[in-house]
Amino acid sequence: MQEFGDFANIDIDKLLKGADEQFARMEEMQKGMADLVGRAQDDDGLVTVEYAAEGIRELQLHPKAMRLSAGELAEKVKDVIAAATTDLQKQVNEVMAEVFGEEDNPMSYINDPDKAMNQIKDAEAAYNRTFDDVMGELDSIRRRMNL
Repeated sequence: MQEFGDFANIDIDKLLKGADEQFARMEEMQKGMADLVGRAQDDDGLVTVEYAAEGIRELQLHPKAMRLSAGELAEKVKDVIAAATTDLQKQVNEVMAEVFGEEDNPMSYINDPDKAMNQIKDAEAAYNRTFDDVMGELDSIRRRMNL
């Protein structure tokens, strides 16, 4: 009879409990993400932005901002929006790190595409090894059965 190796020793209850805990953390994370808001203001206090998942939530222009040229005001608005989105991204990274831990944080791949590619290559190599093992085993079975 064929042995199942380590698979025969899997604690199914522990596995299911771990999956339930992971789903609960994901649900908590999703609820927390909805409340995140990135905020920024320019150094002069003329432009203030709140940025959330749905986009710009609030844009406030101080009356003195109207004294700026259209180009200056546009640059300030763009810079403050960028700062608010950066603030939101930082908050998202913090929440993801709490849920997944620093090492397994999926957001780390956004800032490090090489790390993501290395993970993909490692997964591909593991898949290829597994595929080769399975095909070798199937070939062995075929030979034993004289097929």
